Amino acid sequence: MINVYPASSRYSADHGWLQSNFSFSFGEFYDPLNTQFGPLRVFNDDIVQGGRGFGAHPHREMEIVSVVLKGQLKHEDSTGQSAVTTFGEVQRMSAGTGIIHSEVNPGVEDVHILQIWFTPNVSGLTPSYETSSYDTSAIRNELLPIVSHQSGEGIAHIHQDLTMYLSELAPGKTLEFAQEPGRRIYVMVIEGDLILNGESRLAKRDAARIEQTSELTLRTDSGALLLLIDLP
Repeated sequence: MINVYPASSRYSADHGWLQSNFSFSFGEFYDPLNTQFGPLRVFNDDIVQGGRGFGAHPHREMEIVSVVLKGQLKHEDSTGQSAVTTFGEVQRMSAGTGIIHSEVNPGVEDVHILQIWFTPNVSGLTPSYETSSYDTSAIRNELLPIVSHQSGEGIAHIHQDLTMYLSELAPGKTLEFAQEPGRRIYVMVIEGDLILNGESRLAKRDAARIEQTSELTLRTDSGALLLLIDLP
């Protein structure tokens, strides 16, 4: 079962320095029928102006992933961690028993980030943070894991039974993806177009929530940059 969510169905907010699109209930937007997809709780598509950002604020019991698409993102937190990431890098923070952090754009140009939150598979974790980097050429016509519960080089570790893949498909390219039956798949087209299993068409920023379909064919006509999440 493939349910397509057009980009236009997202909640949009324009705060001047911040432009956000929420795929799930978040902040001032609440829809009781759209609060999560399995452990996927938040999927925010944010653009932050240079020199602006999210000041120090607390989190608990959440796995928070920031994927930088363009520009720079600076992280600081109450454990003493500090880092600046850009395209080709990922931030993963386990809020656990409680952490205070800030995320700001230290540059001049806008930073474009995907903020993705998951509920952890265990509570009471010690707060932690890491950055990871991946080979941007390795995403071409491949599903490259960038975040996973299984450790690996260039893969951020997360406390949930999931894997996030990034791929940049050339025009006319097809990829196959398979998972264990009974799991879920979340797909977002960051740029370009995508056709799922020969029938469901997605354009830029469209997403699909997939259940009871463990084998997926991904094809693009004009090319696509996409994020795929294998979820319990």
